[in-house]
Amino acid sequence: MSGSSVLRPAPRRTPYRTARHAAAVLACAVAVTAALPQTVSAAPAPRTTQVVTWAASADRLDTAAADRTHRLVLRVSAGGSALRIRLSNAFGDQPVTFGGAYVGTADSGAAVVPGTNRALTFRGAASVTVPAGGSVYSDPLPGTVRPFSDLAVSLYVAAASGTATGHVLGHQTSYIAPAGDHAAEDAATAYTQTTRFRYYLDAVVTDAPRGTGAVATLGDSITDGVGSTADTNRRWPDFLARRLGAEPGSRIKGVANEGISANKVLTDGAGESAVKRLDRDVLSQRGVRTVVLLEGVNDIKATPAPTAAQLIAAYRDIIARSHAAGLCAVGATVLPYQGWPEWKESGEAVRQEVNAFVRESGEFDAFVDLDAAIADPAAPAKMLPAYDSGDHLHPNDAGMERMAGTVDPAALRCDR
Repeated sequence: MSGSSVLRPAPRRTPYRTARHAAAVLACAVAVTAALPQTVSAAPAPRTTQVVTWAASADRLDTAAADRTHRLVLRVSAGGSALRIRLSNAFGDQPVTFGGAYVGTADSGAAVVPGTNRALTFRGAASVTVPAGGSVYSDPLPGTVRPFSDLAVSLYVAAASGTATGHVLGHQTSYIAPAGDHAAEDAATAYTQTTRFRYYLDAVVTDAPRGTGAVATLGDSITDGVGSTADTNRRWPDFLARRLGAEPGSRIKGVANEGISANKVLTDGAGESAVKRLDRDVLSQRGVRTVVLLEGVNDIKATPAPTAAQLIAAYRDIIARSHAAGLCAVGATVLPYQGWPEWKESGEAVRQEVNAFVRESGEFDAFVDLDAAIADPAAPAKMLPAYDSGDHLHPNDAGMERMAGTVDPAALRCDR
């Protein structure tokens, strides 16, 4: 984790006058002077746009608990200013009241780098109640966030009951203070419990330079990061984010990981189906220009399994709804998985037919042939051993990196 602040307060600005800001805000503040035009003939175009820089798909968790603080550790993709978070109660059957929310630079474990932990507000208030089924964005936090910063988001749950909402498999250790409001504290002392759940937080947004966009990776456990090394940000969307960040010609800088382990395209189970959650997890995210669909293996290996025609119809639905929202739709071929206990010849036939649609139909704006990148040339129904985590379904770190390296950044833009 970084030992220096990634949250740098921004200057106050007076329209059409030079802004002078010399006061430090906490220990991470910097003095900045920004000049704006003295006169204009028309309102200037915005210089920034809101872009999702981190996401985790919401699902039902355990029973909601009040009077506890959650500290979630995460790494953003795109940098920018005016950080916002989105709190979700999508699966709650009762309202949830958050008594406070803070964000700072993550240190080791549950600790926050001293002087960086700053309070978020919601319509100017420190507290907010999110109704059952609802979500809320925080107010923008003045200051800047560097790309690939490690943040700690602390949420004090003042009142909650019923079902909690959050992400089941964070593949990143987060922390719980089981009693009391400890959101403002830098120290890790009160955070005596660890969890892989990501309670309530489902998006982080920044203001990025105008023209910047984001990609949402819609998928299952492979996208969620199963098979990669935990607490190291080696999921394939993480590798993709680093690649896009280093690509000078790409305007796609934000990456929203919308994978849910064991998720299916057609039916609910581990999370709502991909067709059902598309609106919340992809189309509602700010600044998303492209969706990459890598999902279907859990449908294919299920009993009973859908036909290829049924999966293709669902793909077409996702393509059509993405296009209607102005997004570019990129298809990824389903990875090989022979050796996994549920593999069977009939499922392999469906996989091959679905992958042929992705490659050859032309209905996606572009496709990424992850199957070809990962498969063993000597046994195409299997994953190459160098990329296999050992279970024959999920790629390891090298496989995740190979997947991200297969994506052509130019394929993530289309004229929609």
